[in-house]
Amino acid sequence: MGYRNQSGSRRGIGEKFQRSCHEKAKQKPRKKSNLKYVEETTPSAQEISERTLGSLSKLGSQTFALSPFSQYYDDWLVNLRQVISEFESVPGVNVDEIFLKCRAQIFADVEGELANRRIKETELEGSARELSENNHLLVETDALYSTQTRELATKRNNEIDRLTKNLGSLEKELDNIGQMKTSFFGFTKKAKAKKQAEATQKITAAKSELEIAMQNFTVEQEKLHDQYEKKKQSIIDTVRSLEREIENIEVDSSTEPRLVATAALADAVKALVQRKASSNL
Repeated sequence: MGYRNQSGSRRGIGEKFQRSCHEKAKQKPRKKSNLKYVEETTPSAQEISERTLGSLSKLGSQTFALSPFSQYYDDWLVNLRQVISEFESVPGVNVDEIFLKCRAQIFADVEGELANRRIKETELEGSARELSENNHLLVETDALYSTQTRELATKRNNEIDRLTKNLGSLEKELDNIGQMKTSFFGFTKKAKAKKQAEATQKITAAKSELEIAMQNFTVEQEKLHDQYEKKKQSIIDTVRSLEREIENIEVDSSTEPRLVATAALADAVKALVQRKASSNL
């Protein structure tokens, strides 16, 4: 009885099974993929222009919060350039020479207008500081006039009091002379009359000095008042002028030129699209 090699038999069966599975695997239909491929569509020139026009409209109506409004100018210009740059970079737009020249002129115009308003705003800020300084000067002028008036009044009162006392003393001296008795060999009538005349002369001079002093103080007071009024009125005129100048400092003067610029760019975009549409007919 011969011996059969079992391992050889098993190996043959295994190889046959493997080949069979491999063939079945080859023949097995592939499952359909669940992935969906989205077809990318290029936006039309009309869609691109509408998107650009919307952005331009928003920029044109944009308001700035607080003064100084010039602090927002640079960012606004950057945003405006970005909107136009994005429009021009789209392959389907194909900007032409007409558009490029128009766009360059519009940007030059709005940048010039904003530069002028930046200068004006700086001047208004200077005027606002000057107004504050003049209001402070007005208060100082009032205080100085009050001080000078008090000092002059004190000086006047002291001088008038001195002259009045001197006059009183001379009048008393004259009265004493009048009460003095005369005699033929002693204090004669002639000597008394001479003393009375001298005293009277002194009194007259003292009265004149007092009157002149009072007049001088009146003139000095009027002069001081005139100088004060003249200086004060000059400051008031300056204050009123500055107030008129800066009454609109809280109003953004860049609104109009920014709106004009965005409207002009919108017209340029529309004109470009129309030209391209006409050329495709």
